[in-house]
Amino acid sequence: MMERRQIVRLWRRGGASVLVTLVRAEGSSYRRPGARLLLGADGAYAGTISGGCLEAEVIRKAGWIVREGAVVERYSTMFDDTAEVPFGLGCGGVVDLLLEPADTPECRALMNATEEALAGRDSVVVTYLPGDGKGLRRVVLRDGVVVFASEGLGEKKLACAAGLRAGEKYEGRFVEEMRGPQRLFVLGAGDDAKPVVSMAALLGWDVTVADGRGHLARVERFPDADRVVALGDSGVSELGIRGADAVVVMTHSYEQDRAMLAALLPVGPRYLGVLGARHRSALLVSEAAAMIGRTIEECCERIYAPVGLDLGGDGPEAIALAMMAEAQAVCMGKLGASRRLTAEDVARQVSEGGVARYLQTQCAL
Repeated sequence: MMERRQIVRLWRRGGASVLVTLVRAEGSSYRRPGARLLLGADGAYAGTISGGCLEAEVIRKAGWIVREGAVVERYSTMFDDTAEVPFGLGCGGVVDLLLEPADTPECRALMNATEEALAGRDSVVVTYLPGDGKGLRRVVLRDGVVVFASEGLGEKKLACAAGLRAGEKYEGRFVEEMRGPQRLFVLGAGDDAKPVVSMAALLGWDVTVADGRGHLARVERFPDADRVVALGDSGVSELGIRGADAVVVMTHSYEQDRAMLAALLPVGPRYLGVLGARHRSALLVSEAAAMIGRTIEECCERIYAPVGLDLGGDGPEAIALAMMAEAQAVCMGKLGASRRLTAEDVARQVSEGGVARYLQTQCAL
């Protein structure tokens, strides 16, 4: 997602010459289909289509390759030290790259869709690859409605494009979903939230920092965040958090965390992490569950506490890394083992004592 931002920035500067897209990969490949490389003026470029070995060769020849229009070129990433141009990848795969001139309506439509997606407006892009005497053609759909179509595409082709699914393999067609960046809400504006925000920004996520304490929720404290919000009386409800979002609750204020958790559990964000010791989190879950009339089992299934993968290390940066690694894995559907509370954990922790030790404006940490 960060690459998409960089590509759009380079595109907006003007002077782009060639857009390269990885449209097919067989075997092992460092990048997946959809990876892009945009060549700009004066040797500038943004994005990558390999681990760094193909770029120099592609950049050197791209202008010459597209002199007569878009074309698909195949590159082997098999290790071969006898080849005339030994890329030295040793990845064990083959990739197909679509190279297209940047000064075409099709390329402009694709870049516009990319920019719109970064603003949260999703679309589906269907690219009919050049070959068999036909040039590149493209359709862009938003909410099932065609917003761009290459000249010469008939109603039958447009209807067919609307029924294609991103991620499926089609002969002569490349279909992709242009989705907006993953949204992350960091609820808590303490110093330990800063590395969380910085790491999420490096991933290209859309980051909102929010806290009920106005002296902490300030833009200058979080220059990498997209938004910084001082919460009012309505609390987290004013943020518009949805089920597809990732949320981390880390205010260090027991009362604030409890109110936020009670408001968020019914929403069911894709990732809902709660920072704090197992005992503190267990008490929060038990009280929040009682406040909203849900069972503890239901609530435990919706939260990640203790937050973060067990990566080891100490300090705000290590905790932020563990937290973002878990959030990334959950949002990408790749999570393995995680340290999560169960109803039995909650019962055992609650039996060890009440919440009195946590009822202060901010904990000692």
